[in-house]
Amino acid sequence: MSGFKTLQGKAVALDRANVDTDQIIPKQFLKRIEKTGFGQYLFYDWRFTKEGEPNQEFELNKEENQGAPILIANENFGCGSSREHAPWALGDFGFKVIIAPSFADIFHQNCLKNGLLPISLPAETVNYLLERAKNQPYELKIDLQNENIEDGQGFTAQFSIDDYWKKMLINGWDEIEITLQLEDNIADFEKNELVQH
Repeated sequence: MSGFKTLQGKAVALDRANVDTDQIIPKQFLKRIEKTGFGQYLFYDWRFTKEGEPNQEFELNKEENQGAPILIANENFGCGSSREHAPWALGDFGFKVIIAPSFADIFHQNCLKNGLLPISLPAETVNYLLERAKNQPYELKIDLQNENIEDGQGFTAQFSIDDYWKKMLINGWDEIEITLQLEDNIADFEKNELVQH
């Protein structure tokens, strides 16, 4: 995974509440065993018509919203089943940061474990950002190191993140990579265990 200390880029609005994981990545696409390739199925039932054509009414299909690394959504984002495929799909589509008033707990943890930064802000702050992001171009700068957001037009907000996850996201680490950093210690331990038995 690639980490970041600061991220500046287009922020797009998905002004919908209670977006569940089956809307983020429908169940029929969960058969793949890789972590990659799920972006093409993100919000599939909203992005495409029943005939498989792009739905021009859907927010993320609009030309001005293409290529955004920041998604602004409404409350209870990521509710529903605990599928890890949801953050995989969001990340594969290109999102690095999701801002919402609230997230489902398991989804929030799955985002952090998979290199996505979920930021909770007060509802009135998110509503302001949603309205601004509906009129492109609109960019935000996310300063993960200092836990700050700004838009260069006078808006600033602070957010909080656990130090452990901040370090993981800045360095682009997942929990397997943390374990691999201790490879020498693990090998020494295994060697000592073999000697004792």
